[in-house]
Amino acid sequence: MATVKDLDHSEFNAFYRNYVELVKPDQELLEALKDGKEKSLTFYSEIPEDKWRFAYQSGKWTILEVLQHVIDTERIFCYRALRIGRGDKTPLPGFEQDDYITPSRANEKNMHTMLEEYSLVRDCTINLFQSFNEEALLNKGTSSDASLTARASGFIICGHEIHHANIIQSNYLI
Repeated sequence: MATVKDLDHSEFNAFYRNYVELVKPDQELLEALKDGKEKSLTFYSEIPEDKWRFAYQSGKWTILEVLQHVIDTERIFCYRALRIGRGDKTPLPGFEQDDYITPSRANEKNMHTMLEEYSLVRDCTINLFQSFNEEALLNKGTSSDASLTARASGFIICGHEIHHANIIQSNYLI
């Protein structure tokens, strides 16, 4: 299975480059997804519950909202990977991440519920990518008016998760 080093920059929008570059360059996609799950479950479960509804600045998301965003984004990129991996050439629209936060009611949830949701979503993500052969992973489609391969979607999921853990570590847990 592919590693980040195998990706060509034409496989994803340049917007996602910073996310992709956070993934270990020699780590295979399935390994990165499994490793990310383990690290995220540990990371989020160690955050004190009194911090979960904390936002470091007015207008910023709480930690619960950040985790909900990570979950929602993973679902969206899995959907994109599914469509592209199965050969669907229909251009896929982008999404406005901020529009998802309020309806998610993330701050009404608790950390146990959120981590269970995260874990289930990640298991489904791993299962989806296990179902793809090399040809499916290399299938290219269009998402947000840019080229995207199924495998790039997987690495974006991994890097996006790391990106937000880094933000939480540096801005929320001080």
